[in-house]
This record gives sequence, structure tokens and C-alpha cells, in this order.
Amino acid sequence: MKYICLGYIEPGKFQGMTEDERHAMLDACFEYDDHLRANHHFAAGEALQPPESALTLYWKNGKVATTDGPYAETKEQLGGILVLEARDLNHAIQLISQHPGLRYGPWEIRPAADLNEMVRESELRRKKSSEG
Repeated sequence: MKYICLGYIEPGKFQGMTEDERHAMLDACFEYDDHLRANHHFAAGEALQPPESALTLYWKNGKVATTDGPYAETKEQLGGILVLEARDLNHAIQLISQHPGLRYGPWEIRPAADLNEMVRESELRRKKSSEG
């Protein structure tokens, strides 16, 4: 089963580290990611640019509107995502609890939703409406 793991970090924490501290943190995180890959648990992952580079889109007055910055104001900012393959939630917790990045901020783990049946039903509805 896939789990989406969201890694957070306090703004400025990474920038406040010495170069040696940053290198040690990144090396430890990437080494653990390699371990996850080798054991077929790492499905995907990406780091994010800083929150100030975000653009939030939303619907307002019948059209798309935008706001600079992240959607939510929080103490920690989303730093990256990891898509994890795990047997169940307990297995996902076990895997992320060993990730060195956990020392630098919290992680949120959510089961990925399986939309295959919804997509199939939608395809059938759309096909019927285009035929009729």
C-alpha cells in the first residue's frame, strides 16, 4: 500500500545550520532513502523549494484566483514529500520513525487513496454522456 509522507521543517532551521551540519543531515537522509529504495519501499520523493516560492490557487467569484505563498500559516513548513510502499500503517510508521529527517521536523503519514474504482465509474459516465 502507498503512504504519502509529508516532511516539515521550521523556517530558517536548515539555513541556520553550519555547512557541515547541513551536509551531515543531507547525507544521513539520502543514505536512508537509498536503504528504502533497496528494500522497495521508496516509491517517489521530492524536496520542495522554500515556502515563499509557493503560489496558492483557489476558486473565488466564479474564477481562479491566486495568492503568493503557501496555503496555510504554520510554525513548520512543508519541506518535501515521500511516497512510501509499506504493508500497513504500522509498517509505514516504523519506516519513517527511522528516517533521519524526523530529527529536524515532524512527518505526517497518510494512506494514499485508491481512486481506481472512482475513475472507472467516471469514465463510464463520461462515455455514456458523450454517446447520448
